[in-house]
Amino acid sequence: MTTCNDLKKNSLTVFFVISGEELQKKALERYNTVKGLQQERLVSGSDDFTLYLWNPEEEKKPVCRMTGHQQLINDVKFSPDTRLIASASFDKSVKLWDGKTGQFIATLRGHVNRVYQVAWSADSRLICSGSSDSTLKVFDVTKKKILLDLPGHADEVYAVDWSPDGQRVASGGKDKVLKM
Repeated sequence: MTTCNDLKKNSLTVFFVISGEELQKKALERYNTVKGLQQERLVSGSDDFTLYLWNPEEEKKPVCRMTGHQQLINDVKFSPDTRLIASASFDKSVKLWDGKTGQFIATLRGHVNRVYQVAWSADSRLICSGSSDSTLKVFDVTKKKILLDLPGHADEVYAVDWSPDGQRVASGGKDKVLKM
């Protein structure tokens, strides 16, 4: 501990000197608290129409190979609660998979052209997808149906994401327009 006196301001500042090793230990403790007991998983999508579910802490080989898309996979994301995986494909579909086993759950349809990206709502109940058909689709994951069809872009939609409060979606695309 080190102290510093500033007589002009009548203040005392206290500094605690912590070693790099102590900082590293505290950072690891915080990481493990946030991470919890759940094993880290990874999912990858490919232009060979397949996805792989990985458990990188345990094995160098994938846990499973996930098939079903008919064209390349452009985006894949775990739901915030990690229970589900959504994949976006050039086959005009979004597919849902079990986040632990990789088991296929459902195909979400509605786009008439390639799907570029998916985004999960913070509560894991909704998925928004952006497509080269110039639309966004918001799907209800429980009902596996389109909840909202959001037209408005003049061209392909490349990027979608939810606002933190889950009330709005932002999108951007080839038309160089950002929409909310």
